[in-house]
Amino acid sequence: MERRKALLVGIDNYSGSNQLKGCVNDARELAELFAWHGDGSKNFDVEVLTAPLPNADGSFTDADDPDTEHVCKKEGFSKDLLRDRIKALFMGDVDIALFYFSGHGSLTSVGGKLITTDIKLAEDGLPMSDILEWANKSATQEKIIILDCCHSGDFGSSNADRNVSEISHGMVVMTAALPSEEAKENNGGVAHGVFTDLLAEALNGAAADLLGQITPGSIYHYVDEALGSWEQRPVFKTNITRWTPLRQVQPEVPLQRLHKICQHFPDPDKERNLTPAYIASAPDSDPASVEIMKDLQAFAGVDLVVPVGEEHMYQAAMNSKSCKLTALGKRYWRLVKHHRL
Repeated sequence: MERRKALLVGIDNYSGSNQLKGCVNDARELAELFAWHGDGSKNFDVEVLTAPLPNADGSFTDADDPDTEHVCKKEGFSKDLLRDRIKALFMGDVDIALFYFSGHGSLTSVGGKLITTDIKLAEDGLPMSDILEWANKSATQEKIIILDCCHSGDFGSSNADRNVSEISHGMVVMTAALPSEEAKENNGGVAHGVFTDLLAEALNGAAADLLGQITPGSIYHYVDEALGSWEQRPVFKTNITRWTPLRQVQPEVPLQRLHKICQHFPDPDKERNLTPAYIASAPDSDPASVEIMKDLQAFAGVDLVVPVGEEHMYQAAMNSKSCKLTALGKRYWRLVKHHRL
């Protein structure tokens, strides 16, 4: 079993007009998604650090999960605490270490900074370059950095040339905005960062493939398509040789059924002939053919198979037409054929 750990940070409690509303919500929602797969099985070992705004009476709402979340109350969230926990995240030799930050970020003459409650001047924030150094030197096999803050796209940039990235092998970086841009919070409902709202949708299954696997690449593709050209632009930087799923949800087609695709289409370029015997309600239905039809209709439902000459699989069978694999169907056919699934 893979050893996975994640540190998620959300800071709302800044001074004066710098207060935020959705960062604690961001960290708490993602913590739940990263801690558990869609079927309830364990995923990451999660640590959550939050600095919420005080209630109207000056009190603070307790953590949703006191076993994993540390709420920084009156004293707020310090730079020293953030530094110590990030360094601890990248210590040791685990399979995956994931760092997520939602709060204020800044871009100074020496690069990007993460801002904590105690920081008064942007120049005094925690340098993104320090975090990059700790991650680059870590023995952890795969490092995932996700930042929802202003100017977050500067993470990973070379100090010598801001247009060059210096990320080690096994690292994935996803950020909410370009180095020059601000990251926005939504205006309605429960407050969240615009980027994290989409990230949560992706992790809930919107970015899953047919097997229910959600990878960094599929997450970024989902977020990128959802944000228009005039909106904040997310940034994606990688130095990897494989996609490792960050979360698993219920697959659209069970793997056991998907494995039958080569049985039903021995040659991926040839059509499969259908007859009324494939339809359970037909007078001359055949039980074995009816079972095959269930698989074919499931494949059609996820665009692996299409009827030929008819709009629906039922009509194709009743009119003795055929069906064929789509381009996506041929892709999964090859994966099954070569024992990649």
